Amino acid sequence: MGANKKNRIVKGHFKRFFLRGLAVVLPSALTLWLFVKAYQWVDSAIAQPINNGLQWMIVKLMEVWPGLASFAGLDASNTNLEKLRKAADLSPTNESRDTMLLADWRDGIVQSWWNDHWYIHIVGLIVAIVAVYIAGRLVGGFIGRVLYRYLERLIGSIPVVKKIYSWVKQVVDFLFAQEQAAQFNRVVAVEYPRKGIWSVGFQTGDSLRSISAKSGNSITVFIPSSPTPFTGYTITIPRADIIELPITVEEAIGFAVSGGVLRPDHQRMPAPAAQGRLDDQETVDPLAEDDSASNQGA
Repeated sequence: MGANKKNRIVKGHFKRFFLRGLAVVLPSALTLWLFVKAYQWVDSAIAQPINNGLQWMIVKLMEVWPGLASFAGLDASNTNLEKLRKAADLSPTNESRDTMLLADWRDGIVQSWWNDHWYIHIVGLIVAIVAVYIAGRLVGGFIGRVLYRYLERLIGSIPVVKKIYSWVKQVVDFLFAQEQAAQFNRVVAVEYPRKGIWSVGFQTGDSLRSISAKSGNSITVFIPSSPTPFTGYTITIPRADIIELPITVEEAIGFAVSGGVLRPDHQRMPAPAAQGRLDDQETVDPLAEDDSASNQGA
């Protein structure tokens, strides 16, 4: 019996400290992983194509202005052309091959210079940020709005693309429109999927006009699913049948992701004394110090 009790104590200590370690390590590790993956996607999908375009522009400028190659410590003089011919064992009278040699040489020195200066790799990301900012400023003006409407009509004329664009635009407008973002900040509770069962959701706006004609003063609520809150159900419910909850969107998302385990401290129900003692015995808080074990050890 003594050995079994000792084994249970060892297993309990290992479980407690292992859970405590997970609670400390996982949030920071997962956050870092998400940032790394996001950076890798932005770098490969946005920054690299822009960097490749900048390198192509530099190469083309070198064809017009050979002295531009001096930034790499080289030049495009005939002496280098002679060296290139000698290295390739080509006749100096072949002009087409000379052109190809110079083009390959320019590509090589630009790529080499680009790789030697690691900080140049962020140029594509900076250019993308500046381009998005300029686009936002242009759309704010009259000419920009006209061009934007023309572009939307052009995209809307493409059979398959217009459907995808419409859905994406609605999601983007929902995320970035100030009025809709303010409405999304309201966390509510509704009786769904039936009376007596309460679900936590987000008010996304007023209901459709056709529904309001029958239901009266009603609103639209998005109810996230667990543990993936980016999917869920959209319902329309009378405004009088909702309960506004005094919690933030982040707290409501954490409640949905954890299946109700994570709750704001001010929303926890006080447990009876006996039930509280039972809960203390059966649950483990990985971040709480084991005061009872310390006292027993003392």
